[in-house]
Amino acid sequence: MAAKTYTLSEVSKHNTPKDCWLVIHNKVYDVTKFLEDHPGGDDVLVSSTGKDASDDFDDVGHSITATALLNDFYVGDIDSSTIPSKVEYSPPKQPHYNQDKTSDFIIKILQFLVPLFILGVAVGIRFYNKST
Repeated sequence: MAAKTYTLSEVSKHNTPKDCWLVIHNKVYDVTKFLEDHPGGDDVLVSSTGKDASDDFDDVGHSITATALLNDFYVGDIDSSTIPSKVEYSPPKQPHYNQDKTSDFIIKILQFLVPLFILGVAVGIRFYNKST
């Protein structure tokens, strides 16, 4: 039976922790069941979806055992003509994180008022010390 050939756009649809496929050395692997067991964590694998992850895989220096383990997750081959020759890096879209949920307006007012208050206290202490 011939292995199924996938396009990169087909493989790219499998990009979540519940459905994670990777392209490594022109082969497609469904690593969903391995996410919890991966020593580097599942985020590493999920972040390598939607692209040729061969360099990511090779850069880590996986053991022979890890490389052999890929055979258990093999689902088909990739149509190499669908993989772009050069992919421009685009950072992931992340919303601005405001840990304490304080509005920016309040923060700007405090950045102005706190130093002004400290200056006022310092001037007050100086005048108090001069008068005594």
